[in-house]
Amino acid sequence: MSEVGHGARELKRARHAVAAVFCVHGAVTGSFATRVPWIQEHAGVSAGQLGLALAFPALGASVAMPLAGWVSHRFGARTALRGLLALWTLALILPSLAPNLLVLCVALFAYGASAGMSDVAMNALGVEVENRLDRSIMSSLHGMWSVGALIGSAAGTLAAHLGSDARLHHLLAAATLTVVGFIACKGVLDLRPTEDEEPPPRFALPPRSALLIGAVGFCAVFAEGASLDWSAVYLRDVLDTSAGLAAACTTAFTLTMAVARLAGDRIVDRFGAVRTVRVGGVGAALGGLLVVVAPNPAVAMAGFGLMGLGIAVVVPLAFAAAGRSGPNPSQAIAGVATITYTSGLIAPSAIGTVADATSLAVSFGLVTFLACGLAVFAGVLRTGDRTRTKQADVSPAGAGAHGQGS
Repeated sequence: MSEVGHGARELKRARHAVAAVFCVHGAVTGSFATRVPWIQEHAGVSAGQLGLALAFPALGASVAMPLAGWVSHRFGARTALRGLLALWTLALILPSLAPNLLVLCVALFAYGASAGMSDVAMNALGVEVENRLDRSIMSSLHGMWSVGALIGSAAGTLAAHLGSDARLHHLLAAATLTVVGFIACKGVLDLRPTEDEEPPPRFALPPRSALLIGAVGFCAVFAEGASLDWSAVYLRDVLDTSAGLAAACTTAFTLTMAVARLAGDRIVDRFGAVRTVRVGGVGAALGGLLVVVAPNPAVAMAGFGLMGLGIAVVVPLAFAAAGRSGPNPSQAIAGVATITYTSGLIAPSAIGTVADATSLAVSFGLVTFLACGLAVFAGVLRTGDRTRTKQADVSPAGAGAHGQGS
């Protein structure tokens, strides 16, 4: 009995630890995003050059993410996460040091590479804790990432308001987050490969299952990226609102995503991953439709809010499904992460391109169409549908199918 209690305490500790890691990871992103104007001015780059440079984090992540599985296998999950997370928090310092476009691009490539590898490592550990707890936690973990991003953004906003040098701000933030991340990593599961387990390849194409799951994540991240980057512009240019109200729409969308993710696990445990994403996809599509036909700002803001609610839990569930889709969870998660990062990279520019050729309303018609894809293709997440697994366990064919852990 004491061993069971000890195991339960260890899992609880591991859950809290990985949640803290997600929060630290998000805080780095929030800290960086608020100082982009300072970085642009310091590097002396134009808006177009800045847009080019900001593509490099996604490029770096896409190149480096397949390495995360090999690193975890080589050093063990806890040590790997500790090192990769430290690389990510310390990489925050690099962009603000860049004196020109070339150095900025290199710095952002390294920044993105460390972000992607630590992202894969922490999601793999999150899936493992979820499996052992036998209840959904991935949505709330991603909610903690959003909380971290909001904390980092708030601190960055204060630093910018005070007129502080971003180099000093990011140095202090990186030092603080590195220490917090190092402490948090002490509590995560220390997973190690068995002696006869083959190491994953350093670079490998994602498995077919990850491509299908990633396609669902692509639709959700496309809608998220479009809403985050273009909702304020939509309200200002299409509905002629004030700059303050337009900015409030983006903030409200971010908060909606965070709250929905923090509350999403109970819904997923009750209804299952597939049903949750199908209903969410319908809600997101209706939200997109409201945005397209909105006669006033209130309707458009309601549409963006509904879209945020609909897509909030999709990416966490995609990572969870990827982690259970084959013998190499890190490789599958890296494949899904690469696809979602790519979606986040192309969404803002795709919306702008369509808007230039037609209008912003037509652009969000494309977002609405992709949101419909969530409802249509949600079935590929069945691998991660815990409700369905539990139903199988009580059937004669499923009896005894699941052992302890994962």
